[in-house]
Amino acid sequence: MNIHEKLEMARQLERLGVDVIEAGFPIASPEDFESVQQIAREVQSCRIAGLCRAVKGDIDCAWEALKGHPDPMIHVFLATSDIHLEAKLHKTREEVLEQVREMVAYAKTMCPSVEFSAEDASRSDRDYLVQVFDAAEEAGAGVLNIPDTVGYATPVEMEELVRYVKEHLKHPDRVILSVHCHNDLGMGVANSLAGMQGGADQIECTVNGIGERAGNAALEEIVMAIKTRANLYGSQTGVDTQQIYRTSKLLSTVTGVQVPPNKAVVGDNAFAHEAGIHQHGVINNRLTYEIMSPESVGIYQNRMVLGKHSGRHAFEERLDQLGYRIPESVLEQSFEKFKVLADRKKIVTDRDIEALVSSNRYQIPETYTLDSFVVNSGTVISATAVVKLMKDGESKEHVARGEGPIDAAFKAIDRIVKQGFPLKNYSIQSVTEGEDALGEVVVKILKDDETITGRGLSTDIIEASIRAYVNAINKAIM
Repeated sequence: MNIHEKLEMARQLERLGVDVIEAGFPIASPEDFESVQQIAREVQSCRIAGLCRAVKGDIDCAWEALKGHPDPMIHVFLATSDIHLEAKLHKTREEVLEQVREMVAYAKTMCPSVEFSAEDASRSDRDYLVQVFDAAEEAGAGVLNIPDTVGYATPVEMEELVRYVKEHLKHPDRVILSVHCHNDLGMGVANSLAGMQGGADQIECTVNGIGERAGNAALEEIVMAIKTRANLYGSQTGVDTQQIYRTSKLLSTVTGVQVPPNKAVVGDNAFAHEAGIHQHGVINNRLTYEIMSPESVGIYQNRMVLGKHSGRHAFEERLDQLGYRIPESVLEQSFEKFKVLADRKKIVTDRDIEALVSSNRYQIPETYTLDSFVVNSGTVISATAVVKLMKDGESKEHVARGEGPIDAAFKAIDRIVKQGFPLKNYSIQSVTEGEDALGEVVVKILKDDETITGRGLSTDIIEASIRAYVNAINKAIM
């Protein structure tokens, strides 16, 4: 994600009602620093954390990015398992213990809130782990995080580990205990909930479960498990569950990574009933096969048909039902695109509208815009494309041949732009069903070592492809 997409995601997380946003790793790159700084300046109603190694330079950088926020937190991490100490850090237990004391204390001199994470805690010696946590707490850490960094633990082990730490800390009442579980064995959510049952006060998670390797524990699954099984867990969160689907959809849009249809809570099939027995039960009483309602996570059923005769008021009302809060300029552009789409389709669905609005939420400076294109392709002729782009009011046109119409169109664009960004990935999917379905194309191009994602929407897949490619190029040269 670029800075603007991260900001958009952070604003949505604020609407979702999360307690803490870990905005990034400021020392990683100038852009990471800038994005954390921008989020800290613009997102005010939840705590903003910056991640850093137990190194002074990292901590200095994190504080510089965070210091404009009313409730900042520096998150310091250092490994505690023997395998990490020996193979990665090349340090003794005593050296790591001293480094934790020194760096947490240093972070505390700058920032009132400090979290310490013991990387690979689930494979660490328990008594040594407690010793490290006690040292971090004495140095000023108010949050102690117990990560299952490699997704190795089972729920029983995670619950026991958290309970052991809580029972053996010198001052458990002075700290918030946290868990951070990865999903390498598919147990990230189960381990997080087990950690909570063992006494954890905080769960670290990600939207759609994104993250390193197989990902992290999924926020939407954790929140809905706590809400749906309140009788079992006896806990609650401040999350507005009706913002869950919107948050998931936004992340999928900006990253170009689609949510699997069978994904719990937010997948397309999460509330779909195909089997006759299931359908019959749901018709009689939804509770027969739905343990939570789609409305509870922000998925609403069609209540009115939108088409080319629908007015702006109906369009705005549907956006409100879907949970969108967008600026007037974006609303106007989205409505104009809706009317164009409605001329091509008999019925515009909620998923069409979501796609339209998502494509307009962040308007990048458009150096190039599509004016027109013509393609010729077939089994007995070479595919050719003539593409005309506008730049600064001037028309630029080129023709190219390719292995197919889309390849030819991309080559024609390359000749106009004269940049030559390598194409890393191209994907297309139908937003809705039927012959008049809206097609969504995601392209990924490389600029130096950076991957840049572009999106395009149209009922014409070639047009959608061209728009996606131009969108990516505009991002690359902005």
